[in-house]
Amino acid sequence: MTAAIFSKLSDDVVLNIFSKLEDDPRNWARLACVCSKFTSLIRHVCWKSKCNETIPSVVTDLLPSPDSSFPGGWSALYKLAVCCPGLQHAGVLLELSDFGLERELGPDDYFRISKATPSEPHLPLQASDSCSNLENCDSSWSLFDDLYYDTVYNVSESQDGAATSCEANEDVIGDNDDESVDAVGKAGYDFPVSKRRKVCFRSFRSHLASGVWSLNREEGNKLLARRFRGDCLYICDWPGCVHTEEKRNYMLFRGIFKNFKKSRVWRTMLDGNRSKTDLNCAFCECKETWDLNSAFCLKRGCGYHDDGEPVVRAYVCENGHVSGAWTDWPLYT
Repeated sequence: MTAAIFSKLSDDVVLNIFSKLEDDPRNWARLACVCSKFTSLIRHVCWKSKCNETIPSVVTDLLPSPDSSFPGGWSALYKLAVCCPGLQHAGVLLELSDFGLERELGPDDYFRISKATPSEPHLPLQASDSCSNLENCDSSWSLFDDLYYDTVYNVSESQDGAATSCEANEDVIGDNDDESVDAVGKAGYDFPVSKRRKVCFRSFRSHLASGVWSLNREEGNKLLARRFRGDCLYICDWPGCVHTEEKRNYMLFRGIFKNFKKSRVWRTMLDGNRSKTDLNCAFCECKETWDLNSAFCLKRGCGYHDDGEPVVRAYVCENGHVSGAWTDWPLYT
Protein backbone atom coordinates (compact mmCIF):
# COMPACT_ATOMS: atom_id res chain seq x y z
CA MET A 1 0.00 0.00 0.00
CA THR A 2 2.81 2.39 0.99
CA ALA A 3 4.78 1.62 -2.17
CA ALA A 4 1.72 2.22 -4.33
CA ILE A 5 1.09 5.63 -2.77
CA PHE A 6 4.66 6.85 -3.00
CA SER A 7 5.10 5.52 -6.53
CA LYS A 8 2.76 8.29 -7.67
CA LEU A 9 4.97 10.99 -6.16
CA SER A 10 7.93 12.47 -8.00
CA ASP A 11 11.44 11.71 -6.77
CA ASP A 12 11.93 15.33 -5.74
CA VAL A 13 8.93 15.19 -3.42
CA VAL A 14 10.05 11.92 -1.86
CA LEU A 15 13.60 13.20 -1.39
CA ASN A 16 12.27 16.32 0.26
CA ILE A 17 10.45 14.12 2.76
CA PHE A 18 13.58 12.05 3.33
CA SER A 19 15.59 15.21 4.00
CA LYS A 20 13.40 15.89 7.04
CA LEU A 21 14.52 12.56 8.51
CA GLU A 22 18.26 12.77 7.84
CA ASP A 23 19.37 13.67 11.37
CA ASP A 24 19.01 10.07 12.52
CA PRO A 25 20.64 7.51 10.16
CA ARG A 26 18.30 4.86 11.53
CA ASN A 27 15.40 6.55 9.75
CA TRP A 28 16.97 5.99 6.33
CA ALA A 29 17.85 2.45 7.37
CA ARG A 30 14.18 1.76 7.99
CA LEU A 31 13.03 3.47 4.79
CA ALA A 32 15.53 1.56 2.64
CA CYS A 33 13.65 -1.65 3.42
CA VAL A 34 10.17 -0.39 2.55
CA CYS A 35 10.26 -0.67 -1.24
CA SER A 36 12.64 -0.72 -4.20
CA LYS A 37 12.03 2.96 -4.99
CA PHE A 38 13.14 4.01 -1.51
CA THR A 39 16.17 1.75 -1.73
CA SER A 40 17.28 3.25 -5.04
CA LEU A 41 16.84 6.86 -3.89
CA ILE A 42 18.67 6.30 -0.62
CA ARG A 43 21.53 4.38 -2.25
CA HIS A 44 22.12 6.70 -5.21
CA VAL A 45 21.05 10.11 -3.91
CA CYS A 46 20.69 10.37 -0.13
CA TRP A 47 23.97 8.76 0.92
CA LYS A 48 25.95 10.77 -1.62
CA SER A 49 24.36 14.09 -0.71
CA LYS A 50 24.76 13.44 3.02
CA CYS A 51 28.47 12.61 2.65
CA ASN A 52 29.03 15.76 0.59
CA GLU A 53 27.24 17.77 3.26
CA THR A 54 28.86 16.35 6.41
CA ILE A 55 32.40 15.45 5.27
CA PRO A 56 32.97 17.56 2.13
CA SER A 57 36.75 17.83 2.51
CA VAL A 58 37.08 14.05 2.84
CA VAL A 59 34.94 13.44 -0.23
CA THR A 60 36.93 15.96 -2.27
CA ASP A 61 40.25 14.44 -1.24
CA LEU A 62 39.24 10.81 -1.74
CA LEU A 63 37.63 11.26 -5.15
CA PRO A 64 40.10 11.86 -8.02
CA SER A 65 37.25 13.22 -10.16
CA PRO A 66 33.53 14.01 -9.70
CA ASP A 67 32.59 10.98 -11.80
CA SER A 68 34.62 8.57 -9.67
CA SER A 69 33.15 6.24 -7.08
CA PHE A 70 34.34 5.01 -3.74
CA PRO A 71 35.50 1.44 -3.14
CA GLY A 72 32.39 -0.19 -1.76
CA GLY A 73 30.16 2.65 -2.99
CA TRP A 74 28.66 5.66 -1.25
CA SER A 75 27.00 3.33 1.22
CA ALA A 76 30.42 2.30 2.55
CA LEU A 77 31.55 5.91 3.04
CA TYR A 78 28.28 6.88 4.71
CA LYS A 79 28.51 3.86 6.95
CA LEU A 80 32.11 4.75 7.84
CA ALA A 81 30.95 8.18 8.93
CA VAL A 82 28.17 7.05 11.28
CA CYS A 83 28.64 3.36 12.18
CA CYS A 84 30.95 1.85 14.76
CA PRO A 85 32.39 -1.49 13.51
CA GLY A 86 31.62 -3.22 16.80
CA LEU A 87 33.88 -5.49 18.84
CA GLN A 88 33.62 -8.36 16.35
CA HIS A 89 34.80 -6.46 13.26
CA ALA A 90 37.41 -4.56 15.28
CA GLY A 91 39.05 -7.90 16.12
CA VAL A 92 38.53 -7.68 19.88
CA LEU A 93 36.65 -10.98 20.02
CA LEU A 94 39.25 -12.94 18.05
CA GLU A 95 41.14 -15.58 20.00
CA LEU A 96 44.68 -14.35 19.49
CA SER A 97 47.95 -15.40 21.11
CA ASP A 98 50.65 -12.80 21.41
CA PHE A 99 54.11 -13.99 22.45
CA GLY A 100 52.53 -17.28 23.47
CA LEU A 101 50.25 -15.68 26.05
CA GLU A 102 46.54 -16.38 25.89
CA ARG A 103 44.26 -13.36 26.07
CA GLU A 104 41.70 -13.43 28.84
CA LEU A 105 38.49 -11.43 28.71
CA GLY A 106 36.91 -12.56 31.95
CA PRO A 107 36.77 -15.22 34.73
CA ASP A 108 37.78 -18.82 34.13
CA ASP A 109 34.46 -20.43 33.22
CA TYR A 110 34.34 -21.81 29.67
CA PHE A 111 31.37 -22.12 27.40
CA ARG A 112 30.78 -23.58 23.96
CA ILE A 113 28.61 -22.22 21.23
CA SER A 114 27.24 -24.31 18.41
CA LYS A 115 28.13 -23.12 14.93
CA ALA A 116 25.88 -20.48 13.44
CA THR A 117 25.48 -19.46 9.81
CA PRO A 118 26.96 -15.96 9.24
CA SER A 119 25.03 -15.53 5.99
CA GLU A 120 21.69 -15.67 7.82
CA PRO A 121 21.51 -12.72 10.24
CA HIS A 122 18.71 -12.77 12.78
CA LEU A 123 16.04 -10.24 11.87
CA PRO A 124 12.35 -10.04 12.73
CA LEU A 125 9.95 -11.48 10.18
CA GLN A 126 8.67 -8.04 9.19
CA ALA A 127 12.17 -6.75 8.40
CA SER A 128 13.05 -9.79 6.33
CA ASP A 129 9.79 -9.67 4.41
CA SER A 130 10.11 -5.98 3.67
CA CYS A 131 13.49 -6.53 2.09
CA SER A 132 12.75 -9.79 0.29
CA ASN A 133 11.34 -8.15 -2.85
CA LEU A 134 14.09 -5.59 -3.32
CA GLU A 135 16.62 -5.70 -6.09
CA ASN A 136 20.28 -5.21 -5.16
CA CYS A 137 19.31 -5.21 -1.51
CA ASP A 138 22.82 -5.76 -0.11
CA SER A 139 23.63 -2.12 0.65
CA SER A 140 20.28 -1.26 2.21
CA TRP A 141 20.22 -4.54 4.11
CA SER A 142 23.64 -3.86 5.54
CA LEU A 143 22.72 -0.50 7.02
CA PHE A 144 19.33 -1.71 8.21
CA ASP A 145 20.81 -4.80 9.84
CA ASP A 146 23.58 -2.90 11.59
CA LEU A 147 21.27 -0.19 12.91
CA TYR A 148 18.34 -2.49 13.66
CA TYR A 149 19.11 -3.00 17.35
CA ASP A 150 19.51 0.74 17.81
CA THR A 151 16.03 1.12 16.36
CA VAL A 152 14.52 -1.51 18.66
CA TYR A 153 16.18 -0.29 21.85
CA ASN A 154 15.95 3.39 20.85
CA VAL A 155 19.50 3.97 21.98
CA SER A 156 20.69 7.55 22.26
CA GLU A 157 23.70 8.64 20.21
CA SER A 158 25.32 9.83 23.40
CA GLN A 159 27.88 7.68 25.15
CA ASP A 160 25.75 7.51 28.29
CA GLY A 161 22.82 6.19 26.26
CA ALA A 162 24.96 3.49 24.72
CA ALA A 163 26.28 2.44 28.12
CA THR A 164 22.79 2.31 29.60
CA SER A 165 21.55 0.17 26.70
CA CYS A 166 24.40 -2.26 27.13
CA GLU A 167 23.68 -2.69 30.82
CA ALA A 168 19.97 -3.14 30.19
CA ASN A 169 20.34 -5.69 27.38
CA GLU A 170 23.48 -7.60 28.29
CA ASP A 171 23.54 -11.41 28.44
CA VAL A 172 25.73 -13.32 30.86
CA ILE A 173 27.19 -16.32 29.09
CA GLY A 174 28.29 -19.23 31.23
CA ASP A 175 28.21 -22.98 31.64
CA ASN A 176 25.05 -24.64 30.32
CA ASP A 177 23.38 -21.30 29.76
CA ASP A 178 21.26 -22.30 26.78
CA GLU A 179 19.40 -19.03 26.49
CA SER A 180 22.50 -16.86 26.42
CA VAL A 181 24.29 -19.19 24.02
CA ASP A 182 21.28 -19.11 21.72
CA ALA A 183 21.24 -15.31 21.85
CA VAL A 184 24.81 -15.09 20.59
CA GLY A 185 24.21 -17.81 18.02
CA LYS A 186 21.28 -15.91 16.57
CA ALA A 187 23.50 -12.94 15.88
CA GLY A 188 25.18 -14.90 13.10
CA TYR A 189 28.70 -15.22 14.50
CA ASP A 190 30.71 -18.32 15.29
CA PHE A 191 32.78 -17.67 18.39
CA PRO A 192 35.50 -20.10 19.49
CA VAL A 193 35.77 -21.34 23.07
CA SER A 194 36.26 -18.28 25.22
CA LYS A 195 36.07 -17.05 28.80
CA ARG A 196 32.88 -16.31 30.69
CA ARG A 197 32.01 -12.66 30.14
CA LYS A 198 29.13 -10.26 29.81
CA VAL A 199 28.16 -9.53 26.22
CA CYS A 200 26.18 -6.48 25.17
CA PHE A 201 24.03 -7.33 22.14
CA ARG A 202 24.86 -3.98 20.53
CA SER A 203 28.56 -4.03 21.29
CA PHE A 204 29.89 -6.86 19.14
CA ARG A 205 28.02 -5.98 15.94
CA SER A 206 28.10 -2.78 13.91
CA HIS A 207 25.88 -0.06 15.32
CA LEU A 208 25.29 3.68 15.37
CA ALA A 209 28.51 5.22 16.67
CA SER A 210 28.64 7.48 19.68
CA GLY A 211 30.67 10.66 19.56
CA VAL A 212 31.30 12.95 16.59
CA TRP A 213 30.49 11.59 13.12
CA SER A 214 33.54 12.71 11.19
CA LEU A 215 36.79 11.45 9.64
CA ASN A 216 40.18 13.04 10.27
CA ARG A 217 43.50 12.62 8.48
CA GLU A 218 45.54 13.82 11.47
CA GLU A 219 44.18 10.99 13.59
CA GLY A 220 45.18 8.54 10.87
CA ASN A 221 48.75 9.84 10.83
CA LYS A 222 49.04 9.19 14.55
CA LEU A 223 48.11 5.55 14.00
CA LEU A 224 50.55 4.59 11.21
CA ALA A 225 54.23 3.79 11.62
CA ARG A 226 56.70 6.45 10.52
CA ARG A 227 57.58 4.77 7.23
CA PHE A 228 53.91 4.81 6.21
CA ARG A 229 53.32 8.49 6.93
CA GLY A 230 53.19 9.15 3.20
CA ASP A 231 49.96 7.15 3.02
CA CYS A 232 46.72 8.99 3.62
CA LEU A 233 44.45 7.39 6.23
CA TYR A 234 41.28 9.03 7.51
CA ILE A 235 39.88 7.74 10.80
CA CYS A 236 37.20 8.99 13.17
CA ASP A 237 38.00 11.53 15.86
CA TRP A 238 39.42 10.31 19.15
CA PRO A 239 38.24 8.45 21.18
CA GLY A 240 35.82 6.93 18.67
CA CYS A 241 33.05 4.75 20.07
CA VAL A 242 33.89 3.72 23.64
CA HIS A 243 32.94 0.22 24.78
CA THR A 244 33.28 -0.56 28.47
CA GLU A 245 34.02 -4.25 28.99
CA GLU A 246 34.79 -6.23 32.14
CA LYS A 247 38.54 -6.10 31.86
CA ARG A 248 39.28 -2.83 30.06
CA ASN A 249 37.78 -0.13 27.88
CA TYR A 250 37.95 -0.34 24.08
CA MET A 251 37.95 2.81 21.97
CA LEU A 252 36.72 1.52 18.61
CA PHE A 253 37.61 3.44 15.48
CA ARG A 254 36.93 3.17 11.77
CA GLY A 255 38.59 4.73 8.74
CA ILE A 256 39.54 4.59 5.08
CA PHE A 257 42.77 4.81 3.07
CA LYS A 258 43.02 7.19 0.13
CA ASN A 259 44.07 5.30 -3.02
CA PHE A 260 44.71 2.18 -0.99
CA LYS A 261 45.92 0.14 -3.98
CA LYS A 262 48.67 2.75 -4.49
CA SER A 263 49.68 3.02 -0.84
CA ARG A 264 52.82 1.70 0.82
CA VAL A 265 50.69 -0.32 3.22
CA TRP A 266 49.18 -2.19 0.26
CA ARG A 267 52.62 -2.86 -1.23
CA THR A 268 53.78 -4.16 2.14
CA MET A 269 50.90 -6.61 2.26
CA LEU A 270 51.63 -7.88 -1.25
CA ASP A 271 55.44 -7.92 -1.10
CA GLY A 272 55.44 -9.55 2.31
CA ASN A 273 52.82 -12.08 1.21
CA ARG A 274 50.89 -11.34 4.36
CA SER A 275 48.13 -13.78 5.15
CA LYS A 276 44.58 -12.54 5.59
CA THR A 277 42.45 -12.99 8.68
CA ASP A 278 39.00 -14.53 8.50
CA LEU A 279 37.37 -11.29 9.62
CA ASN A 280 34.71 -9.60 7.52
CA CYS A 281 34.91 -5.91 6.73
CA ALA A 282 32.28 -3.95 8.63
CA PHE A 283 31.67 -1.54 5.75
CA CYS A 284 31.67 -3.54 2.51
CA GLU A 285 31.32 -7.11 1.24
CA CYS A 286 34.99 -8.12 1.69
CA LYS A 287 35.16 -11.40 3.60
CA GLU A 288 38.82 -11.16 4.66
CA THR A 289 41.09 -8.47 6.07
CA TRP A 290 44.77 -7.93 6.85
CA ASP A 291 46.09 -7.37 10.36
CA LEU A 292 47.98 -4.07 10.31
CA ASN A 293 49.51 -4.78 13.71
CA SER A 294 51.19 -8.07 12.77
CA ALA A 295 52.35 -6.47 9.50
CA PHE A 296 54.15 -3.76 11.53
CA CYS A 297 52.20 -0.97 9.86
CA LEU A 298 51.09 0.64 13.10
CA LYS A 299 53.01 3.10 15.23
CA ARG A 300 55.84 1.52 17.18
CA GLY A 301 55.89 1.73 20.95
CA CYS A 302 52.22 1.00 21.51
CA GLY A 303 53.16 -2.29 23.12
CA TYR A 304 51.04 -4.93 24.78
CA HIS A 305 49.24 -5.45 28.03
CA ASP A 306 50.60 -7.95 30.54
CA ASP A 307 48.16 -10.58 29.26
CA GLY A 308 49.47 -10.24 25.71
CA GLU A 309 46.62 -8.15 24.29
CA PRO A 310 47.85 -5.37 21.99
CA VAL A 311 47.20 -1.78 23.02
CA VAL A 312 46.01 -1.02 19.48
CA ARG A 313 44.75 -3.35 16.77
CA ALA A 314 43.55 -2.54 13.27
CA TYR A 315 42.38 -4.48 10.21
CA VAL A 316 42.11 -3.32 6.61
CA CYS A 317 40.15 -4.84 3.74
CA GLU A 318 40.98 -4.82 0.05
CA ASN A 319 38.94 -1.65 -0.41
CA GLY A 320 40.99 0.22 2.20
CA HIS A 321 38.34 0.26 4.93
CA VAL A 322 39.84 0.09 8.42
CA SER A 323 38.35 -1.19 11.68
CA GLY A 324 40.21 -1.32 14.96
CA ALA A 325 40.39 -0.59 18.66
CA TRP A 326 42.58 1.28 21.10
CA THR A 327 42.81 0.23 24.75
CA ASP A 328 44.15 1.98 27.82
CA TRP A 329 47.93 2.12 27.91
CA PRO A 330 49.68 -0.45 30.14
CA LEU A 331 51.06 0.91 33.41
CA TYR A 332 54.62 -0.08 32.52
CA THR A 333 54.85 2.11 29.38
